[in-house]
Amino acid sequence: MNLGILVLLLALLLFGLLAFKQINALILAPLVTIFVIVCSGMPILTSLKELFMPAASAYVTSYFLVFFVGALFGAVYQHTGAAESISKTLAGLCKGKFVAPIIMTITGILTFGGVSGFVVFFVIYPIALNMFKEANLTRRLIPGAISAGCWTWSMYGPGSPSIQNVIAMNSLGTPSTAALVPSVIAAVASYVLIFLWLEMRSRNFTKKGITFNDSTLKFQLSPEEMAMDEDKDLPNFWIAMIPIIAILVSFNGFKLPVETAVFLGVALATILMWKRVGTINGWIAVFNEGAANSGVSILNTAIVVGFGGVVKQTQGFTDLVEVLKTLNMPALVFVMITVAICAGACGSASGGMGVAFNALTDTYIALGANLEHVHRIAAIAAGTLDSLPHQGAQITLLGICKLTHGEAYFDIFVTQIVIPFISCFVFIIFASMGL
Repeated sequence: MNLGILVLLLALLLFGLLAFKQINALILAPLVTIFVIVCSGMPILTSLKELFMPAASAYVTSYFLVFFVGALFGAVYQHTGAAESISKTLAGLCKGKFVAPIIMTITGILTFGGVSGFVVFFVIYPIALNMFKEANLTRRLIPGAISAGCWTWSMYGPGSPSIQNVIAMNSLGTPSTAALVPSVIAAVASYVLIFLWLEMRSRNFTKKGITFNDSTLKFQLSPEEMAMDEDKDLPNFWIAMIPIIAILVSFNGFKLPVETAVFLGVALATILMWKRVGTINGWIAVFNEGAANSGVSILNTAIVVGFGGVVKQTQGFTDLVEVLKTLNMPALVFVMITVAICAGACGSASGGMGVAFNALTDTYIALGANLEHVHRIAAIAAGTLDSLPHQGAQITLLGICKLTHGEAYFDIFVTQIVIPFISCFVFIIFASMGL
């Protein structure tokens, strides 16, 4: 095997191993980057200053406002109870049935409406825990259900205000609803397959006698952690939905920039639910928390993009791209594979897209691919190998749910790697038909 390509594969394995040990991304990304630099025969300090840091800072410059307003919106929805109101209303419709798929649906609605996935984790988990307890369903499925709602169809569906959709729009000059018809078909296929998988797994676990009180799990829950406040005063469901609808309409209908659309949602939610926080000092605390969350989120992503900025300058990456070109594959399959590999290397969908578009946009154009098709297949493919075990978001969610990779990762793998790849091919088939 080409030595440069082997170095990149080893770097990916090292990335996953160290992330599995829960090493912070701010330490992990520079560490693995230095490994690549040394093995590639590049100057260490010069590469860090002139490749790593410019790639990271460019990502912050381009997307900080998107992270910022999204985190503010998430903080408002968390502290006013709006997210919980939406969750409990929709959960009440299932009446104890289809619990795992309903949790996936709720998280998808919130993230499609602009709420940060990292915020959704904390908001949805206690609700999911209570629903799983009432249904006597194993909590092994909670991480898969929550993260599938955050990082699949709601992330790459047409019209989504997700950072992945925005990166594709900015890089290719395409609209948020690029390749609308095949995109809708692929997103619906993804939702249906995940729904069926989670329900099938729920029933199989129950048949095997694996239920909520599972003594084989490494971490057991305390009575306090399982308690829920059933009488909590929450905003009206429709009031809570208004800002989300406003974001989607202003972003897709009036074509406002995503930053503007989400900011309008923040302002509207603040006005409609002012009394839920009550005081100016209280609201300042909410916004302070959102601002702090945005800084942590974008820095963790940007620092991994810096790793990608070095990788794309290595001979190994160039050789890998050339090998892929020689395979004489359809243009959209080439886009799918290259974006998926970049996302896997970065452990981040948005980071991988940034690296792929920076390095390969000219190649995609030269292959003659329809840019709207490139937009959507890249958004879907970015949500595949990014979900390997080293992804920081999954490690965070497993920690929140008090589960290990061995106990819960299989369903994450199926719902967020296998099924999105199937959705990629569904999209390619219908896009090739000229829809």
